Amino acid sequence: MPLPRIDIDYLLATLKALLEIPSPTGFTDQIARHVSEQLEALGVHYELTRRGAVRARIPGQNERPARAIVSHLDTLGAQVKRLKDNGRLEVVAIGHWSARFAEGARVTIFAEAGSYTGTILPLKASGHTFADEIDKQPVGWEHVELRVDALSRNRADLKRLRIDVGDIIAVAPQPEFLQNGFIVSRHLDNKAGVAVMLASIKALVDAGIQPTVDMYWVFTISEEVGHGASSVLLPDIASLVAIDNGTTAPGQNSDEFGVTIAMADMTGPFDYHLSRKLIALCRHHEIRHQLDVFRYYRSDLASAVEGGADVRTALITFGIDASHGYERIHVHSLRSLAELVCGYATSEVEIARDAKELAGLKGFTRQPTGVAPQELDRFALPGDTRDGPLAEQDAIHGKDEPVR
Repeated sequence: MPLPRIDIDYLLATLKALLEIPSPTGFTDQIARHVSEQLEALGVHYELTRRGAVRARIPGQNERPARAIVSHLDTLGAQVKRLKDNGRLEVVAIGHWSARFAEGARVTIFAEAGSYTGTILPLKASGHTFADEIDKQPVGWEHVELRVDALSRNRADLKRLRIDVGDIIAVAPQPEFLQNGFIVSRHLDNKAGVAVMLASIKALVDAGIQPTVDMYWVFTISEEVGHGASSVLLPDIASLVAIDNGTTAPGQNSDEFGVTIAMADMTGPFDYHLSRKLIALCRHHEIRHQLDVFRYYRSDLASAVEGGADVRTALITFGIDASHGYERIHVHSLRSLAELVCGYATSEVEIARDAKELAGLKGFTRQPTGVAPQELDRFALPGDTRDGPLAEQDAIHGKDEPVR
């Protein structure tokens, strides 16, 4: 089946709208409402958990083994730790991100009486006052403070504003959508993944395509603090594919173009069969792709498995530069991901046994263990006349003894 058309205008407009909604972990009600309204507009049934994770369903030709796609609505942010005597706020991070990227950030503080804007600044922020001392300050959350855009010269002023310990702080994304397809913003992790999911749903709905099996679309609200998909899955779901960011840093194989399929992260390898199915789908549909391994990374998949879900897991990503900082991605990757998701939704089920939670050995998977075909003779390439270094090695080790 050919892939449905991805509405790029809808995808980008959706991403813009998502970025405009503050949603640090612990402050996700508004974005959960927004996504629910988008699903309703697409005619897709959804449910919300008590805390606001969203689970939508598109019925398939068969109910089992159901598949699920997951992205998270929550982003990085901060929280008020202490009201300072100088009228500023000590803050702590929500999620794992460096205070280096917080310095100079414009923010919104959600206080009891309403919201205030402000700026996170280093403790020594004025070069006219501190000269080169401003360049010698350490990096860390204890070395920054939040200046509120209101009259707040002391703790009493902050109390008068009804700002208090624990108030949530959202960091302004400051997005830029460039004509060449690059998108620069904070919080692309993982609002870009959410936009891909909604664009994939729209493509399937507009084309009138029914998935092979039931497809669940899961939007979690606490991934950045480590427990996103720990309790939102159903027993029918046998396979879980996460859409998240893939870092394009030195030493990584990720790319800002196409799909990056992660083969493992810090929690270990992803499911052998599901990952290779996605690779095969990329090849079949001629979707640009590359593979990577992330050493300092976890996603909704880890929380799902740690929460007791017996699901196959795979991670597909959009290449991102400066993750958890001021990030950059390209629309080519988002479109490629949406195409892969649609291809996955309409692909055949290879492991029918996954329809049952527990079963016997019949139908259980196999992983290749035999010798690969067309093994090269003593490292020679096709057409090799065995002149040069290999011939010299033959003379040293003997023709029948392989070089170790």
